[in-house]
Amino acid sequence: MTPLPTRASNFSAWYNELVVRAGLAENASVRGCMVIKPYGYAIWEKLQAIFDAAFKETGHVNGYFPLLIPKSYFSKEAGHVEGFAKECAVVTHYRLKMAEDGRSVVVDPAAKLEEELIVRPTSETVIWSTYKNWIQSYRDLPILLNQWCNVVRWEMRTRLFLRTTEFLWQEGHTAHATQAEAEAEALQMLHLYERIVTDYMAIPLIKGTKTLNERFAGAETTYTIEALMQDGKALQVGTAHYLGQRFAKAFEVTFTNQSGIRDYVWGTSWGITTRLMGALIMIHSDDDGLVLPPKIAPIQVVMVPIYKTEAERAAVVAQLSSCKALLIAQGVRVQLDDRATRKPGYKFAEYEQKGVPIRIALGPNDLQNKTVELARRDTKEKVTIPMDHLTQQVTDWLEAIQTHIYQRALSVHQARTLLVDDYPTFKKLVAGTGGFLMAHWDGTTETEEKIKAETKATIRCIPLDDNEEPGYCIYSGKPSKRRVVFAQAY
Repeated sequence: MTPLPTRASNFSAWYNELVVRAGLAENASVRGCMVIKPYGYAIWEKLQAIFDAAFKETGHVNGYFPLLIPKSYFSKEAGHVEGFAKECAVVTHYRLKMAEDGRSVVVDPAAKLEEELIVRPTSETVIWSTYKNWIQSYRDLPILLNQWCNVVRWEMRTRLFLRTTEFLWQEGHTAHATQAEAEAEALQMLHLYERIVTDYMAIPLIKGTKTLNERFAGAETTYTIEALMQDGKALQVGTAHYLGQRFAKAFEVTFTNQSGIRDYVWGTSWGITTRLMGALIMIHSDDDGLVLPPKIAPIQVVMVPIYKTEAERAAVVAQLSSCKALLIAQGVRVQLDDRATRKPGYKFAEYEQKGVPIRIALGPNDLQNKTVELARRDTKEKVTIPMDHLTQQVTDWLEAIQTHIYQRALSVHQARTLLVDDYPTFKKLVAGTGGFLMAHWDGTTETEEKIKAETKATIRCIPLDDNEEPGYCIYSGKPSKRRVVFAQAY
């Protein structure tokens, strides 16, 4: 296998090549779309299962709503349509026909829709139009609903997993009888996202609220979790939105409260997408390929037999099969690669590139000595141990690898989270190593937009856990109550 581009020489080329070489995804024939390959989808399935179980533990249930949304729905909430109008794909006709030449296909002009349909960029409009029929009384609340689906946003510049025209996600949409319940729901889901991304994906985060300029179109408050990539750029990996009564008012969703008074319903929405895959790659991987946290690795342990003769092969594979059964009994996800069409060296490189946390190699000498060789993907450490220690060594290593990967990412996160007190230094850091730059801001959209125009850095969030620290805006010099997080972002 030819080496990957290095992160230091060309981070973008390294990322794009790694996604393809590791068998995660590839570009589709439709511009901006992607094919998620089985190995990449297996990682997404692991994440989906973890999130879905957590949603259900907090009382949420799954449903499904249409892909196509009447265009008129988008005009009901002004901020929402303004935020998504430039990304909407529009269906105007419902039939094709053969052209007069008999060889090509054209749109049938007689099949024009009475009302054009939007391919969903997000589902608030169609869901709140449905909630109008479901909600009459406080007894019908809360509605705690989630759906797993695809959405389409017509992006101009695309990159596999990070920003594609079509992508997979979950979107939660809840309805509540009080403002307090809705606000608590949005925060609950933010904290749930933070816990899973940290504990399972081994990604350190900053959580906070978006500025007015950066919040979700149609939200009163947008909460976010932000991660730092190895190249110093940020990635928004999950959001939760407190919608207030905006969509309820737009779609006339009212209920009779416990005092017998008609009121508008309070709402939230929240989501994570396949861009989590991009974060996973860009935070943990190295110049040799993927590095996957064991908790979400589709294959936690790969076994590679070493042999020269068919007799040796039979004996080695038989022993590895016994070891595989023991590990599976302990809940370990194991693959025995006994392909005769590939040599061990090729397999070693292949699984290193795929980020499999532990590799086990066994040959005739190991059989004779009752030993086995183990190698860690994260540190490249190799050990030869007695065969009867294998199960304990594997389970110990899986736990150690998960912890080590997180601590390594946390060290980078902490080292590149910097306090900045003047604009020249800020500009120099943004143009250089990047990172999370904690700086004072005067709270105005005007200053925010000027900084973005001059440096391409945006305010990623106003940290939730940050105490007030009075100071002066790095750009305008006006008073500021606290620091906010700036970074260039994907």
